[in-house]
Amino acid sequence: MQIIGKDKVIYSFSQKNPPVYEVADGETFWVETDDCYNGQIKDEKTLRTDIDISIMDCAVGPIAVAGAQKGDILKIDIIAIQTADYGVMVTKKGMGILGDDVVTPDTKIIPIKDGFAYITSEIRIPLTPMMGVLGVYPRDDEDIHCAIPGDHGANMDTKLVRVGSSVYFPVFKEGAGIALGDLHACMGDGELDGTGIEIAGRVCLKVTVIKGHMINRPIIETKEGFYFMASREDIHDAIHVAVKDTVDFLMRKKSIPFTIAYRLLSATCDIQISELVNDTLTVRVHVPKLDLQIDSLF
Repeated sequence: MQIIGKDKVIYSFSQKNPPVYEVADGETFWVETDDCYNGQIKDEKTLRTDIDISIMDCAVGPIAVAGAQKGDILKIDIIAIQTADYGVMVTKKGMGILGDDVVTPDTKIIPIKDGFAYITSEIRIPLTPMMGVLGVYPRDDEDIHCAIPGDHGANMDTKLVRVGSSVYFPVFKEGAGIALGDLHACMGDGELDGTGIEIAGRVCLKVTVIKGHMINRPIIETKEGFYFMASREDIHDAIHVAVKDTVDFLMRKKSIPFTIAYRLLSATCDIQISELVNDTLTVRVHVPKLDLQIDSLF
């Protein structure tokens, strides 16, 4: 099985970045990644204010997928996530929702052992590993820093990008141009203090090119439901985009008019927050498979 190393990275998603790796349609492979700080924090003496933030959230790639063409859909199945034996969480003034309450910068190294993250020696929480950054080439003229989410994915910081999920992306350029990073050992919705448990590791992915269908933004599928993603600077704009995509999907999938689809949305679907701490915010609409008797995206 191919193992893609973490030595070739990008700092922004752009079609100007040539692919540095290639995988086949249907291939399963591993990708190694550093944490979001690019390995700069190794002890609690190193503060967020000490590091080079220009190289934060870099992503391994781009990875070309053979046969992927503009207008296709790329499905990425997340098979496994393996983490390093420690993660890190930092705080500084202004960081996170309560950032104004932070007095001084602080770094915490968090040991990972036997399936748990040790916040303190007495407090441990079960691991819920996920990827913060996963995306593809953006539209033609866009050049978007890896820390910023968009219609191409990237730093969606969505805890559902985890083992067992499938993430569907629109293909904006031949090869798709996958790039990924920013692993978390644990992270809650909103990433409310500005970080999850940031960690290095590696992920196992399977890619599939889907022809004959189109989407405008990432969609996540779990065993239980579909999640229509949207990232915008204004949260109301993000909600509007995600809701509109969901209603369009329900109209098409159920062969129903707008008024019925709109009612179905309101009766069964949930708006959920993925992250709130970037300048560009990410939300998702949850579509329950069982309630709506929908078992496939297409």
